[in-house]
Amino acid sequence: MVRERQILACSGVLYPPDGFPPERMGSQLWQAVQLADMRRPRVCLIATAVGDSREYIARWYERAASLGNADLSHLELFVRPNVADVRAHLRAQDVIFVSGGSVVNLLAVWRAHHVDEILRECWEAGVVLSGQSAGSLCWHLGGVTDSFGDDLDAVDNGLGFLPFSNGVHDDLGDQPRRERYRELITLGELPPGHATEDGVALHYVGTQLHDVLSVLPDRNAWFVEPDGAGRYREKALPARYWPS
Repeated sequence: MVRERQILACSGVLYPPDGFPPERMGSQLWQAVQLADMRRPRVCLIATAVGDSREYIARWYERAASLGNADLSHLELFVRPNVADVRAHLRAQDVIFVSGGSVVNLLAVWRAHHVDEILRECWEAGVVLSGQSAGSLCWHLGGVTDSFGDDLDAVDNGLGFLPFSNGVHDDLGDQPRRERYRELITLGELPPGHATEDGVALHYVGTQLHDVLSVLPDRNAWFVEPDGAGRYREKALPARYWPS
């Protein structure tokens, strides 16, 4: 059976609203597993962006346990791979979920280990690629990152599986990423792309945006592009509420 190429690019929930159940913090992983549509999915975490933090990995396994019948694993690259054959392990998965953290470090380490090439093979074979924050930016051409510091820089060497830029945590208020993402698109330092508010995910089939999903109600994604007059224009893409 030929499986479609799918990517679920998510903004995680940085600041859960009052009444948000703690067990729902794993809802975007649940969404990715539903997209895979397998009776006993094989799900692998890649936590390179947080330096393969043991604490993060342990917490992920706790949350992923709610998936029930999934076969769970993770890939470590620090200080060396924890599996004998990285390509075989990743190609055998149904869902690959990438943590948040430093997208700059993630891209550098992946390229050193040729994981970027392997993930393209996985995507083309129909493995659902997914992740939050850095795990969203990485699939795109680029985006806004705090990997270098608080100034929020452009990163323009993403994997480019998707022909757009990406903004994450694109919320109104005191979140500076929203304004910075639009500034960089206006300046031409980033190409047009999609931004997501907290809890929102972009579901791509092939390289086209297919759906916008959220684990929080009344949230949006945004399509942002230059307006040709030194500014930008944006279009709200209301998210479909789909909690676990």
